[in-house]
Amino acid sequence: MKKTTSLLRTLSFVLAFIGLAMVVRRILALQGLIPSFAPPGSAEPFDAGFARHPVLTLIHIVPGAGFMILGPIQFLPRIRTRYPKFHRRSGRVILLCGYIIGMTALVMPFLMMPIGGVNEAAGVLLFAVYFLTALSKAGWHILHGRTDLHREWMIRAFAVGLAVATIRPIIALFFAFSRLSPQVFFGTAFWIGFSLHAIAAEVWINSTRKSLALI
Repeated sequence: MKKTTSLLRTLSFVLAFIGLAMVVRRILALQGLIPSFAPPGSAEPFDAGFARHPVLTLIHIVPGAGFMILGPIQFLPRIRTRYPKFHRRSGRVILLCGYIIGMTALVMPFLMMPIGGVNEAAGVLLFAVYFLTALSKAGWHILHGRTDLHREWMIRAFAVGLAVATIRPIIALFFAFSRLSPQVFFGTAFWIGFSLHAIAAEVWINSTRKSLALI
């Protein structure tokens, strides 16, 4: 169990780093400091939709950076026990960042149609609602002193939040091994990434529910 827990923590840090790198790349692309990727046959670069709504994009991704930085730290037992004030305050920041991320995710598909069209938009909307629900339940339970349930719902929220980092390698695999266009496989990649993380969260929760260690 300890090896599995250590592996999950390491993986969460790796995915959080990827997510943070995605935020930095998008900011640089919005500023025109780096080119936006445009695959052959694509009508416009991938960042074109975000470039048309830069303010909304920044409101979405800047809190995302905070979520990626503080999220993995929140699950470190040493931080929780040695620095309880930091643990509580960072938890509040994560909840605030999460709500901003989730609410903007509900708006963005209606203002900028995703590359994967309706299929991608449906996945984003569904898991944005799930993400916001998990955050709300986590906040509710900690206010009522139910730390075990708070932990479970934070794991669910954190897992879905990290899914955006897993989706990118999935997209890369589609580019490498599929002849489908991005408009076809982007939606599928989003569904796969979010679903895998939602399932992984439940496995993590159920396998550690009886453990005294808070992961």
